[in-house]
Amino acid sequence: MTITAPARPGATVGVRTRLVTGLQPTGRLHVGNYLGAVRPLLDLAASGGTQALVFVADLHAMTMEHDPGRLREQTRELAATLLACGLGDDATLFLQSAVPAHTELAYLLECTAAYGEMTRMIQLKEKAGRERSAARLSLLTYPALMAADILLYRADVVPVGEDQRQHLELTRTLARRFNARYGDVFTVPDAAVPPAAARVRSLRDPAVKMGKSGIATGGVFLLDEPVRIAATVRSAVTDLDPVLSYDPDLRPGVANLAELLGALTGRTPQAALDGLHGSGALKAALTEALVETLRPIRARYLALEADAAELDRRLTAGAATAAALAAPTLAAAREAIGLPVTAPG
Repeated sequence: MTITAPARPGATVGVRTRLVTGLQPTGRLHVGNYLGAVRPLLDLAASGGTQALVFVADLHAMTMEHDPGRLREQTRELAATLLACGLGDDATLFLQSAVPAHTELAYLLECTAAYGEMTRMIQLKEKAGRERSAARLSLLTYPALMAADILLYRADVVPVGEDQRQHLELTRTLARRFNARYGDVFTVPDAAVPPAAARVRSLRDPAVKMGKSGIATGGVFLLDEPVRIAATVRSAVTDLDPVLSYDPDLRPGVANLAELLGALTGRTPQAALDGLHGSGALKAALTEALVETLRPIRARYLALEADAAELDRRLTAGAATAAALAAPTLAAAREAIGLPVTAPG
């Protein structure tokens, strides 16, 4: 299961493709996040042909009302969870806020963007709603920060879902505009095409996506204990027909569990149902697959949680690597736009 990172025209043989991606610390990762985003990222980072930079987007999490202490907790939890999932030395993991170049370049890009471009962003309309005048200003301008996250590292590719395609297009537009006005500074990134992932839905309501807000939503979270996983699966919606078949339209509950079981075990949904009789057997098989997949992740997370110094060391090292990669781009952008290359100190 991999993300396809297209080779750039004229790329030098042996030079790795640089990929940049960020995850917001706005809730615990669930199994849908793991199958759709984290596991493909791990595969790609381990492939040897890609240099992956992964950051926890704690600055983006501040565009909405938040609790400062909870933000710090969720930021560290997400970082530790990604490491526990297997993100290792083949990728650079860091906190967005630990590299000040992100916010500095974001302002330079705000000076390149137009107000109308920002107000057309779909997520602004969705999150601000009708009370847009009361929304935080950062909700309007954060696409410039998102563009800086990418352009700062001269990323070749960026993995994006449908909800982020508009932001990536804005990033590409700002890169081209800056290059045309001030000089050739930025790499114009391509979209990394995600694989056809399982449609992981809420186990209690297969009509909606699995969410981050809690067990009551029918979500299975990466740090759940086996007993909680079993309880969540037992409460999953199925039907009374003991003959199992994969039919998303007529049997959405069974289909949802079959898709999840298939994704965890590397089989098609129908193949995952083969040999099983009744929803009880299906739930038992899914519980076993989930427990076996998530047990090592939880164990590694608990070890990191108990060793705060090791987590700090990994994040400090990642931030140092990211800052070193970002510095030449920021210096080139400052010089091109008319600022001193280094601020007087």
